[in-house]
Amino acid sequence: MGIVTSLLRSVTWWNGQTLNTQFFTWRKGEKVGEDTQGNIFYRNADDSKRWVIFNGEAEASRISPDWHGWLHRTWNEPPTDRPLAHKPWEKPHQENLTGTPLAYAPAGSMRRAKPADRGDYEAWSPE
Repeated sequence: MGIVTSLLRSVTWWNGQTLNTQFFTWRKGEKVGEDTQGNIFYRNADDSKRWVIFNGEAEASRISPDWHGWLHRTWNEPPTDRPLAHKPWEKPHQENLTGTPLAYAPAGSMRRAKPADRGDYEAWSPE
């Protein structure tokens, strides 16, 4: 690891865990499980703290509802010990795509590559 990388890790959190978080996790962390995206979930010995180390970008919407409920103490057992029952109509978890090229753009949006044909609209032109 280079000097620049070490300095960035000491002051930034969006590129992964900081050095302080890594040290705290090493000292006090007890690994609870890992989700499908490679995020790793931890708690301390008395379960008073729960946290996640993101695999890649630190974006909260990348955490599935199962793990989100455990992190926020909606239930005490992690999904690795007691998986949640899912309905057949439920879609798989997808992170929030707002602000990305994959975000939803309705018909007529300026973000679409080709604007929708609007036959009901006639542009005004001064005469």
